[in-house]
Amino acid sequence: MTGGQIAGLIAAIALLILVLFIGMFLVKLNKTLGELNRSMKTMTSDVDTLSHQTENIMANANELLADVNQKVAKIDPVFQAAADLGESVSDLNTATRKLTDRVGETAKKSATSSLAARVGKTAFDLYRNRSRKNKADD
Repeated sequence: MTGGQIAGLIAAIALLILVLFIGMFLVKLNKTLGELNRSMKTMTSDVDTLSHQTENIMANANELLADVNQKVAKIDPVFQAAADLGESVSDLNTATRKLTDRVGETAKKSATSSLAARVGKTAFDLYRNRSRKNKADD
């Protein structure tokens, strides 16, 4: 065998080894892509299921929200009435305080007037008693 034939034989063996490695790589790549394809199908199925469940949850949430809104609309007048009642009670308290203050002022004036009347009566009684005494002494 000549040097060219040996070089050709080495090149052929190297090419054969390269083809074998490329073939093994392509087989593994094919397996990986197959698994990826199956995973994508499963993932797509899971996403579809999740999407369907999400739609159901959203529909239930919308129904619940509509129900809550109806119930709130029904009890809203009760809260308005309670607010009106609170305002009325506050007005009544204010009026009662004003009346109490007026009665207190009137009582103070009355007490002052009563005191003045008693002092005046006492002074008049003293004057009358002295007048009688002076007339009796004469």
